[in-house]
Amino acid sequence: MAVATVAVAAAGFGGLPLPAAAQDYPNKPIKLIVPYPPGGATDVIGRVMAQKLSVALAQQVVVDNRGGAAGSIGAAAVARAAPDGYTLLMGALTSHSINAVLYGAAAGFDIEKSFAPIAIVGVVPLVFVVNPAVNANTLMELVALAKATPGAITFASSGNGSPQHLAGELFQRMAGVKMLHVPYKGSGPAMNDLVGGQVQSMIETAPASLQLIKSGKLRALATATAQPVGTLPGVPTAAQAGLKDFEVSSMFGIVAPAGTSAQIVGKINAALKGILLQQDVRDSMLAQGAAATYTTPEEAAAAIRNEVAKWARVVKEGDIKGD
Repeated sequence: MAVATVAVAAAGFGGLPLPAAAQDYPNKPIKLIVPYPPGGATDVIGRVMAQKLSVALAQQVVVDNRGGAAGSIGAAAVARAAPDGYTLLMGALTSHSINAVLYGAAAGFDIEKSFAPIAIVGVVPLVFVVNPAVNANTLMELVALAKATPGAITFASSGNGSPQHLAGELFQRMAGVKMLHVPYKGSGPAMNDLVGGQVQSMIETAPASLQLIKSGKLRALATATAQPVGTLPGVPTAAQAGLKDFEVSSMFGIVAPAGTSAQIVGKINAALKGILLQQDVRDSMLAQGAAATYTTPEEAAAAIRNEVAKWARVVKEGDIKGD
């Protein structure tokens, strides 16, 4: 997709004539597929976007939850859909990027080739947490402890191939330590065992760990973000804590099937730009622990490419297999 074409489209099409399909788009309801069950962060963000897009585009945008296979079933359905702008994906793009690397063709889509990125709309930060019994009050103290006892310090995750798992693997490589991965079936059980002391550490999303940190049941050592996280005052970034360039977050965005016209992509992107400036939208997303974000389609595509490249290296170097 040509950068100039999309830039013109996002700016209101610059007076250029549009194909008929784009001129009257949308003229029927749009389906926004959320590839997870109702109630999670992706679903909540998707419902906020659907409601606001319905107003901005003057056409109903309907959420369609299609959970299963860690989000791959819903993503694959959008990859197969007609590229006409009437089937979109509210994607957990970090997870989809990891799935594409781990499972290849078995995922049912190619994250870089099967979709036309429209915009990144939100980012959920991750944070290093440990059980308070662990003798580490800073990230560098955890690194020192792990170096002193190779393979003895455990780190939990919500499952093999999850963003939390891959973040832990990346941490080991960047910090030069060896830890023991303990996968769970979801963040809930992992966090329960972390609080109970059955495992010692985890890199978890800020929303999932926030209340446990505030209550003193977990100790936050650092955020995996470039900038400090507002909901975690006093917690340094990984770079501030001594681990330079360690940045991992869960990225959420809207994509269309590959081949969707630049004009339609641009029209949706322009609507999202206005939506993501609305304070109620930003507040609703913050309640889910997500920071509202806006990107151009080109920036979204670049972010996805960066995710794939980063996790492909981690998966290869760690010889990581999915569940």
